[in-house]
Amino acid sequence: MSWLDSAQDHLLARYLDLAATRQALITSNIANVDTPGYRTRDIDFHGELMRAIQNDGTESTEPIVREVQGLIARPDGNNVSIDRESMLLAEVQLQFSAAEQLLKSDFKTLSMAINEGSSAS
Repeated sequence: MSWLDSAQDHLLARYLDLAATRQALITSNIANVDTPGYRTRDIDFHGELMRAIQNDGTESTEPIVREVQGLIARPDGNNVSIDRESMLLAEVQLQFSAAEQLLKSDFKTLSMAINEGSSAS
């Protein structure tokens, strides 16, 4: 049995995948801040996580990337807000860090079980 066999671990892996996807989108938005006509893109992080929970996290599906509505566009048609993207980048980094700590805890528990099992023999 693998350490990644439980539904909880599949959800944690999905959470990390979604956080990484969102971080890539945010950095892409920032990189295109001066590209005329570029429209801010993002995923519905909570919606995608709920979708993963509904299928027990076992079915990996690509997140739906959408253009963000309601942002003010500049005259060149670009609607990237550095303030918004910077705030979201900090948020996603915290989310990723929290999930990473949970994953480290899982590995530590697994390592302890292995080490205690080998010392008992």
